[in-house]
Amino acid sequence: MQVQETPCTRLCHTKNILTVNGQFPGPTIYARKGDTVIVKVINQGNKNITLHWHGVGQPRNPWSDGPEYITQCPIQPGANFTQQIQLTDEEGTLWWHAHSDFDLATVHGPLIINPKQGTMYPFNKPHKEFTLILGEWWNKDVNTVLEEALQSGGEVQPSDANTINGQPGDFLPCSQKGINDLFNQILINNALPNADTVKVHVEQGKSYLLRLINAALSSEFFFTIANHHLTVVGTDGSYTKPYVTDLVFITPGQTMDVLIEANQFQNSSSPSRYYIAAQPYIGNPLISYDGNMTTAILEYETNYTTIPAPPLLLSLPGIGNTDAVAIFADGLRSLVDKDHPIDVPETINEHMYITVSINDILCPNKSCKGPLGNRFAASLNNVSFENPQINVLHAYYYSIPGVYTTDFPDYPSHYFNFTEDDIPTDLFVTKKATKVKMLKYNTTVEIIFQGTNILGPGENHPMHLHGQSFYVVGRGSGNFDEKKDPLTYNLVDPPRENTVGVPKNGWATIRFRAVNPGVWYMHCHVDRHMAWGMDMVFITKNGKSEDAKMLPPPSDMPPC
Repeated sequence: MQVQETPCTRLCHTKNILTVNGQFPGPTIYARKGDTVIVKVINQGNKNITLHWHGVGQPRNPWSDGPEYITQCPIQPGANFTQQIQLTDEEGTLWWHAHSDFDLATVHGPLIINPKQGTMYPFNKPHKEFTLILGEWWNKDVNTVLEEALQSGGEVQPSDANTINGQPGDFLPCSQKGINDLFNQILINNALPNADTVKVHVEQGKSYLLRLINAALSSEFFFTIANHHLTVVGTDGSYTKPYVTDLVFITPGQTMDVLIEANQFQNSSSPSRYYIAAQPYIGNPLISYDGNMTTAILEYETNYTTIPAPPLLLSLPGIGNTDAVAIFADGLRSLVDKDHPIDVPETINEHMYITVSINDILCPNKSCKGPLGNRFAASLNNVSFENPQINVLHAYYYSIPGVYTTDFPDYPSHYFNFTEDDIPTDLFVTKKATKVKMLKYNTTVEIIFQGTNILGPGENHPMHLHGQSFYVVGRGSGNFDEKKDPLTYNLVDPPRENTVGVPKNGWATIRFRAVNPGVWYMHCHVDRHMAWGMDMVFITKNGKSEDAKMLPPPSDMPPC
């Protein structure tokens, strides 16, 4: 894979962007369950880069996981690094992306894992499949956007458009007309869609598999197709019980496998086009955000020659509809059959209660552009993670002191009403540190993520764990109640995921078994939150047997 600069035009704005093999979005990697894929990453760009294989467990091999200054130093311009993608029980849709600065915005692509030879999907094989990648587009260089925010201490400029497969769709033409104006143009003038809008071509009576990937840096999306039901059959590389819905909610980092039936009767007087749409969900209306809808078109193949009508319009929940988020998330369940068993830990060795917060860091003379003249920050248990100059994995493997400390707290330093509307300003401030949590091999872990309303109305936080998937055994609103809420846990068929949306004004509980020795990153997949410090590191120690010990580093690890 060659990382390089490529000219790209969107919204009538041309700029050079980082791409892989000259493609945006990047190329699809196809594999089968259990395969090992070798990828040589060649950096032909003008900046440091890393690549991460999102959702791949990478057993015993954190060296190929990818996050900068966690498991490796970046690949410098002109250098290369050969990474090994070791697949085990993953099956379905995953993805790969840059894990350095804001490079994810253009450096990403699908990782499609098909069943092993001789095995089948746990549903009827679809006629065809399509991959739809939800993302964002900035007219300005995206890393300049990051640098300006970090220098000023203020908010990150929101994107100029949301996209499907790199295209904003019909409602953001070069004229910059508003959505209402464009709807009127379509209805009055019988205008046809933009030529660049993504098309999904289907035949009446056949079924299709949509592979959804949310590759956005910030936007969580409601996703729907006009006049068509959606059946979710997988999330994050694991199968689910078929879940019929008119609406999908997908956070940054998540993937979903969705079946649709092309069941709209076709004749010369019926619609042959239906909008596919993604609309952002904004939990906190006080933040800067891109609220633009992005669209593609589901188009039926027809044998009549009349002028095609505009696509059928659709409706989506309000941009702040938290109830719709909760309803969708509560409907996901693991498949659980003889070919797809689950192993939910019931006895827990390590209990962690982690507050997830947007904070500030004091700024001299109140000269920053963040809240109260301070600098925006973010934290887990009031620790705002600071990237070291030597990557954590290297420091751990070679016993280099002074890079990190092993005292990441299991519980918050202060307890208060985390979800009240007005939190005292003395609770806003956090501090930078590089802290990790050590785990013994085969430890069972429960993490309760508690959202907080520090600095105003809370947000959803998509928390992603590297090195292992986990079971989402519970979620709810308000402050977690240690007596009542565990009684609601689902230990029978909870969804198995690698990214969980911690709900606005609420909590989510995950469980996993630490059987993958190595250094593993955990972070919010809203990239500005990660840049502000909403991340931490787990180090799982070696077990006793040889197959429970971390592999040695490859010879071509990038130097710091």
